[in-house]
Amino acid sequence: MAYIGKSPVIGNFVKLDAITAVNGQAAYTMQNGGSNFTDYESVNQFLVSLNGTIQAPTDSFTVSGSTLTFASNLSTGDVIDFIMVFGNSLSAGTPTDATVSTAKIVDDAVTLAKMASGTDGNIISYDASGNPVAVATGNDGQVLTSTGAGSPPAFETLPSSNPYTALSNAESGYITLVGGLIIQWGLFGTFGIASSGTVTFPTTFTSNCWTVVNGLWTNSTSAEHNSLTVFRSPSTSQFTWYQHDTGQTGRVGAYIAIGK
Repeated sequence: MAYIGKSPVIGNFVKLDAITAVNGQAAYTMQNGGSNFTDYESVNQFLVSLNGTIQAPTDSFTVSGSTLTFASNLSTGDVIDFIMVFGNSLSAGTPTDATVSTAKIVDDAVTLAKMASGTDGNIISYDASGNPVAVATGNDGQVLTSTGAGSPPAFETLPSSNPYTALSNAESGYITLVGGLIIQWGLFGTFGIASSGTVTFPTTFTSNCWTVVNGLWTNSTSAEHNSLTVFRSPSTSQFTWYQHDTGQTGRVGAYIAIGK
């Protein structure tokens, strides 16, 4: 069959080193480039010419390891013309680029030494198309996180373990919890008889103040109590309070407000 261009190589053919016949000797060492030759599978791969006559494998000679043995001892004047070996274990030659499929590679045959080098600490993952990608090395203290299918994982810093995002730790203060809930507290005023006033929160609620719970703060052991009323619709920044006339003065109000 004719080919355009160079004909394909279909076998690794080897002509062994020349061997000089020795009188009374049948066994000879086969060499290729000065090294003992054992790269074959069967005696039928050999083409041996002795005194111009092609020898029949097995009948006229045998091979074992690097030794070729003729059926009878050679004599002075005999000439081993050549020894050719056809289609040995390297007969596949060098594959053309991009021709070796996954099915042609034995399972577990690819070792780390055959993989391309990468950056220390990188991890191999896959992108949304199923192609391998390298996940960049993270920093000390970061953890590997995933956003689910469609993107490779990444090293990220975990959010703070604190349950709050803001805190004013004072007599009149507040705390903003993760999720946006705000709790505020404080003391206000020195009440007189039938008095009222307005209290400004330590921080402004973002959207709503849902409730304000209040009471009177006093060191008195008297069984008498003042009543304190808070306006029912506090704003995001303040609330209004009222005290009825009970004939008592010197009381301080305390409150807790909850909102977002």
